[in-house]
Amino acid sequence: MPDEILTWREDSDLGHWSAGLWQPSQLAPWVERFWYSEGTTGAARERILPNGLLELAVCLGEPHRLVLGRGSETLRACLTGLQTSAVVIEHPTWHRVLGLRLRPAGAYALLSRPLHEISGYTVELPDLLGSAAADLAERCHATRTIADCFAQAARWVCERVVGARALDPEVAWCAARIEESGGRVAIASLRERSGLSKTRLAALFRDQIGVVPKVYARIVRFRRALALLDAAPASLADAALDAGYYDQSHMTTEFRELGGLTPREFVAQRYPGSTTTIDG
Repeated sequence: MPDEILTWREDSDLGHWSAGLWQPSQLAPWVERFWYSEGTTGAARERILPNGLLELAVCLGEPHRLVLGRGSETLRACLTGLQTSAVVIEHPTWHRVLGLRLRPAGAYALLSRPLHEISGYTVELPDLLGSAAADLAERCHATRTIADCFAQAARWVCERVVGARALDPEVAWCAARIEESGGRVAIASLRERSGLSKTRLAALFRDQIGVVPKVYARIVRFRRALALLDAAPASLADAALDAGYYDQSHMTTEFRELGGLTPREFVAQRYPGSTTTIDG
């Protein structure tokens, strides 16, 4: 059920932490998910790959550190704009973090500023939202359960998106078509049907999505490929074609440019120690 809060506990060689995930339908136009993690992890560093979403994170414990990527190095409360390359985060020994994975429409409503200003950067949240950032942190610091933390964050979002500026209808329509197609739709056809010129559509997308339509489609297609590989397809060649790449070589090139690793390396990291191999 999409509105159900999922919680679980991890106790293994990977670490010892409690986690939560919530995808409330009433906030789906703005927030893809709320997530929470508290404890220790065996992996000191985490590689975060481009996914077409913006990540808002509030460290309720020790701060994290940005190891690879542009922006603030010490991360307490921050927002990561749309990325076209991997970001690497270093975790503290013990962490407690609330996260909101924002859709571009949600970030545009919350920030009320052009999103291209933060694309490719991780920015301190107080620099973007002023006292509202401290308000979110204070509300969540005081909570004792994952459900309460999510509820406070959801109230904070609702207070700010109600009455906020929405995406232009043409931008929302084009972005939805890109997402529905997994990034495979022809941008020229979208321009024609939207009635906007190439220059005008590109400018609106940069302001309200964070990148131009062609780049957004590229990121969405990459996200589709990640999901296919995560599901362990029969071969890399099949995954490449299903994701909309010309061939496996094309997908490998995109993985290197967007993620800093190959598809085979992604699978190996996703399933460490696995004896399963992917053909192709």
